[in-house]
Amino acid sequence: MKYLVASDIHGDKKGAQAVVDAYHYHQADHILLLGDLLYHGPRNDLPEHYAPKETMEILNSVWNKITAVRGNCDAEIDQMVLKFPITADYQVLPFRGHRLFVSHGHIYGPDNYPLLEKDDIFLFGHIHIPVLEKENEHYILNPSSISLPKENHPRTYAILDETGFTLYTLDHQEYLSMKF
Repeated sequence: MKYLVASDIHGDKKGAQAVVDAYHYHQADHILLLGDLLYHGPRNDLPEHYAPKETMEILNSVWNKITAVRGNCDAEIDQMVLKFPITADYQVLPFRGHRLFVSHGHIYGPDNYPLLEKDDIFLFGHIHIPVLEKENEHYILNPSSISLPKENHPRTYAILDETGFTLYTLDHQEYLSMKF
């Protein structure tokens, strides 16, 4: 299984289009969205290409390829305009004979890890910086933000497959990677 992983779009239509373009470019099987899809929130600057309605249309164009979790800037009202579920705080998926625990990061995050077993993967967003590390026999991974990265990182998305977790810039250049 090859997942395209993105987080923190924050209503940026360029970020949403980058998700769809990368999904096709890498011939991924599925898209994992780690929350904060349509709105920028009071602590973030307005994204350069802020257009929540257009972002919604772009994401809805691949609705049947998306598994998403709710971010701290997502609201129940967003579910009325999105064709895929976004109200779950987390998802647990089988992956490589282990578990892939997917969350935004504001409930389960670096300060509050979920219960994990050896070689499980914790995938989260929220902090807008990349994380690729193995800690206490668990993989802790964050693709950063595709729209509003922090600490001078570029806008990135990730590919998660059987071999590892690789971050790419919007022009599909490899930025960081971790092999399993």
